[in-house]
Amino acid sequence: MKELISGSEALMRSLEYQGVKTIFGYPGGSIMPVFDALYDHRETLNHILVRHEQGAAHAAQGFARSSGEVGVCLVTSGPGATNTITGIADAMIDSTPVVVIAGQVGTAFLGTDAFQEVDLVGITQPITKWSYQIRRAEDVPWAVARAFYIAKSGRPGPVVLDFAKNAQVEKAEYTSAKLDYIRSYVPVPDTDPESVKMAADLINKAERPLVLVGQGVELGNAQQELRTFIEKAGIPAGCTLLGLSALPTEHPLNKGMLGMHGNLGPNINTNKCDVLIAVGMRFDDRVTGNLATYAKQAKVIHFDIDPAEVNKNVYADVAVLGDCKETLVAVTELLQPNTHTEWLESFTDYERVEEEKVIRPELHPMNDTLSMGEVVRAVSEATNNEAILVTDVGQNQMMSARYFKYTKERSIITSGGLGTMGFGLPAAIGATFGRPDRTVCVFMGDGGLQMNIQELGTIMEQKAPVKIIVLNNNFLGNVRQWQAMFFNRKYSFTPMLNPDYMKIASAYDIPSRRVMTREELAEAIEEMIATDGPYLLEACVIEEGNVLPMTLRVVR
Repeated sequence: MKELISGSEALMRSLEYQGVKTIFGYPGGSIMPVFDALYDHRETLNHILVRHEQGAAHAAQGFARSSGEVGVCLVTSGPGATNTITGIADAMIDSTPVVVIAGQVGTAFLGTDAFQEVDLVGITQPITKWSYQIRRAEDVPWAVARAFYIAKSGRPGPVVLDFAKNAQVEKAEYTSAKLDYIRSYVPVPDTDPESVKMAADLINKAERPLVLVGQGVELGNAQQELRTFIEKAGIPAGCTLLGLSALPTEHPLNKGMLGMHGNLGPNINTNKCDVLIAVGMRFDDRVTGNLATYAKQAKVIHFDIDPAEVNKNVYADVAVLGDCKETLVAVTELLQPNTHTEWLESFTDYERVEEEKVIRPELHPMNDTLSMGEVVRAVSEATNNEAILVTDVGQNQMMSARYFKYTKERSIITSGGLGTMGFGLPAAIGATFGRPDRTVCVFMGDGGLQMNIQELGTIMEQKAPVKIIVLNNNFLGNVRQWQAMFFNRKYSFTPMLNPDYMKIASAYDIPSRRVMTREELAEAIEEMIATDGPYLLEACVIEEGNVLPMTLRVVR
């Protein structure tokens, strides 16, 4: 007869079997038996105590996005579980593999409005790939195996396990479970060979092809396959926000960022190309704007692993379904070498205009006040353009995405689809655990920092080497920019009265420095990078600076 162990112990062994080494969490009443079991697995399962459950979810996201592994967070029932909802929704829309394990009241109390009882499965079903309530200890190995398989296979996403307290303490035999197949679940659809031939034929005949690079390239580890694809056919590429580091910034075919605050060339030429090739992207409205006028002149080829994305927003003349690491290779084999010299040169005029009108004034402002863009570029260059960029949401996000440079894969972690303020700080913590070999720089506004500022406590306890750059303009900057442009400069509740961040950093034993002049910026950044451990750099930037360009065709 096999050994009988508790459901909580079974969870620990199942997590270890899945290769988990790091967990972000916060204990509470309904998950206490699990934390009791976790105490005896401290040598193999490193639990990071966050200061708020939302921080646990975002930290798990940062871990997953930086490492390519599944992020795990562990919380209690009721408010502990509901505090993770924003992170779960964020992970769903940005295709991030996360497993959230939450305590739940015992099955005998379900439906009685017991203390800290919420219907977590019901709440999270619309924003997860799978939500399941574990009611019996014997089901733990199966549920964990299924959760990890679903989270990381196909198009990744979040999974929730709602762990009833009786199942945590009951005993059952334990057998490790491995899962690589679920009936009716097809994570990677079969690729139609005819679609591969049709795609190659369209590209070979194209005079003005354009590739739109999405995060799917990073998720599918197809960065090299993408480069081979565009280099063989000489096709220019624009990148979505989440796909920015799939191509090195300085690659000659990389024409910059797509979207509202993206670069002029790829945005304008989207409506001039004759073949539009989308790879692992979902045609988000911040990229397309008004669908009635989006790329109507072009034939559209859509590479994607998720059939639900095809024809959802933009009709595809050819849909190449499957894993882009394989489908890109299949199409590339049928491509004729090309250069598209004249088409590539058409981007030059836009680049020249943007350099003169936008980039140069931002990086070399004529006034004495620091600009956001010059701070971002200075930090990027100080890290030899090799750091992982984490952002919060707002002007800091757009400025850092535009002016940071990318030389390595998986180098941008940001809240794309949900646009979650407060994402940056905990996600950066997770990234330091996901990739301890890399420098992690997080850019935040004064508003976003205060949304999860309690996670400075996690940084203090873990000595997590997060390089925090606060672009302080004393405004909720992104909303203020819209108010200036579209609401007659009525700054309704966007000015911010901020605390002294130097005192706050000192209270958390985090070295810090405030810079207000251009002359002291380089020295402060050098000090930040050289510091072993965390550092907070507050850059006092121009209060009414705007993120430009702002492509109005993508404003609804």
